[in-house]
Amino acid sequence: MYEKILLPLDGSDLAQQAIPYAEKLAGRLGSQIKLVHVRDPHEDKYGNMHKFYLQKIADAMKKDTEQYAEEPGRDKIDIESIILAGDPAQEIVDYANKENVDLIVMSTHGRTGITRWALGSVADRVLRATRKPLALIRARNVPPNKFPKNIVNRILVTLDGSEQSEVVLPYVEELASRIKAEVALLHVLEPNYYVYTVGGYNWDAYSEKQRKSMKAFYTDYLKDMAEKFQRRGIPTKYQVIFGIVAEVIIDFPEKIHADFVAMSTHGRSGVSRWVLGSVAERVLRAGNTSLFLIRESGAKTE
Repeated sequence: MYEKILLPLDGSDLAQQAIPYAEKLAGRLGSQIKLVHVRDPHEDKYGNMHKFYLQKIADAMKKDTEQYAEEPGRDKIDIESIILAGDPAQEIVDYANKENVDLIVMSTHGRTGITRWALGSVADRVLRATRKPLALIRARNVPPNKFPKNIVNRILVTLDGSEQSEVVLPYVEELASRIKAEVALLHVLEPNYYVYTVGGYNWDAYSEKQRKSMKAFYTDYLKDMAEKFQRRGIPTKYQVIFGIVAEVIIDFPEKIHADFVAMSTHGRSGVSRWVLGSVAERVLRAGNTSLFLIRESGAKTE
């Protein structure tokens, strides 16, 4: 499932904060890493500098990935360096499709560096255009070599009860089982709902009886999902919370010390009908936790 990992770099320290994540994932999953740098078509004179930069990163990563290998003596991770020319986001998306990449790992910010393309905006465009699984790393002011070895310990999975939101589950299951991470399943129930009146749509509140019934229903739903993870030896907890969906998903990861929020980028239909596309948008803009995003097959790209 994760044979090829694509890691775009723009030469900045912030962009390079995605490196430790790619290293751990590749080391544990045995994935090939493809380092990609996209240069301006008019920067031919800097070609050697770009090659030297990527080669230096690749050499360091080959050593670092060894610490994550589960089997002593296993073949070293294959790391390939590629320099492309053109629009960064478009080249990243096209290359991922051409090479059948299984996961894109990139920082959500990276303005300075040898090429100065804003990886924040590039990551946003890649998110909207790609159908590949995408790990968006929240850049922090920490040198990559200072990240702890156990960089991904807990993954929070948000589910709205729809089949579309559940497309993320097999990806998380495989990931968590291989990197030895815990999983937390979350369903958020809005405390109110829309009702149609003569004057238009208005908010109405669920009764206490309705709230208890809904919470019991979704608790059983999450329990069933959790048992599938637990059968693979993955420590899994689950919780149903009342609140504004996006706000809960933004705040809750810090309370449980989650390293990633995993979610589908689309999930309208189903038993809860909250629009996971718009929720993902708000979490992307306002959240502090790194994201693991899967676009469900029925969603349309922009």
